[in-house]
Amino acid sequence: MAEKDFKQESLDYHKARDEFDTNGKIGTLITKPCDTEKELAMAYSPGVAYPCLEIEKNIDDAYEYTNKGNLVAVISDGTAVLGLGDIGHLASKPVMEGKAVLFKKFAGVDAVDIEINTKDPDEIIETVARIADTFGGINLEDIKAPKCFYIEEKLKEICDVPVFHDDQHGTAVITTAGLINVLEMTGKKAEDLKVVVIGAGASGIACATMYKDLGVKNITMLDSKGVIHSGRDDLNEYKQRFAFDTPDRTLEDAMKGADMVLGLSGPDLITPEMVKTMADNPIIFACANPIPEIMPPVAKEARSDVIVGTGRSDFPNQVNNVLGFPQIFRGALDVRARKITEGMKMAAAKALAKLAKEPVPDYVKKAHGRGDDMTFGPDYIIPSPFDKRVLPYVATAVAKAAIEDGVARITDFDEEKYFKHLEELAERR
Repeated sequence: MAEKDFKQESLDYHKARDEFDTNGKIGTLITKPCDTEKELAMAYSPGVAYPCLEIEKNIDDAYEYTNKGNLVAVISDGTAVLGLGDIGHLASKPVMEGKAVLFKKFAGVDAVDIEINTKDPDEIIETVARIADTFGGINLEDIKAPKCFYIEEKLKEICDVPVFHDDQHGTAVITTAGLINVLEMTGKKAEDLKVVVIGAGASGIACATMYKDLGVKNITMLDSKGVIHSGRDDLNEYKQRFAFDTPDRTLEDAMKGADMVLGLSGPDLITPEMVKTMADNPIIFACANPIPEIMPPVAKEARSDVIVGTGRSDFPNQVNNVLGFPQIFRGALDVRARKITEGMKMAAAKALAKLAKEPVPDYVKKAHGRGDDMTFGPDYIIPSPFDKRVLPYVATAVAKAAIEDGVARITDFDEEKYFKHLEELAERR
């Protein structure tokens, strides 16, 4: 489809179908009947007073009598939007509405988009902290680094509900899942790997942090000025965590002998010559969109043993955040978690890695237009976003981890029953 035609179709998609329809992508769903005098009296006055008084006595009863337990706020200041950059808070609204669509479509979670008209991190923190109790969780989105780290850290300290910046942690969870499977396939050990991360923004730092939690010790990170090393004096506190004494100064230097490269930067930065210098059975996650750091066919032409993933849906091993954030929140909400812990994120990654080894359903193959080649191996280390089993696998693992980490309000948890419930929910989506 021509870019001009797609642009017009997209604009039409976001507008009302007729003059009396609603613009945008989301709305409100009424979940209880309000068709009789009695139902009206219960929905509003006077019946609504009774749940109000119960919540006054015990604030956690908001989970029992309101939609709090299935409601997420998608919050942005519009400073780092989907490769568009700092386009302003209201210009980010179509993206935040889209995020709400994905929450509902892939996990049955209701979400409300909130665009905040300030770039001041402390004002963002204050605003979110004051409204957080309305929601079961807070999904921060498209907030520029490094202030996104500060905002998330402070809100996690203040809020009594999960706070999750998807731009950081979504990509980290999914690429960690892929890395777990590559380690199994190649027999390599995490502590022996040399990992290169191109891009020191929110996602790059979160990914590198999660790889450390997996056991990786040798991580070389690059920003726009080159390798982050201990001799630089221009690093913020988050980049400093990955600065060490190394002679490497360029990407070409860093990639020599590397077992893994994660690209979160820009198009065509990785050359075939660089790929040839990597270690045996290397993995490349080239996640720049729409043009990755290296196209998979180019990388595979350079060497046959390379495993490649991208952010694109037209190549194998797509790193798609929809495999993570809806299901992570589903699990967290269902046990009424107070936080999303490192253990919950790692549980999500391991669940995705496990699912990739299961036989792929025919409906998934049909959705991708692929046949029997969709089996666990170099071209299938990450499950498909179309696989309905992602929801029960990931959400169950996250809920269980929340209980184990002591952040869940609900601890009476029947894992088998919950998994079956999520299977049924996924089938209805």
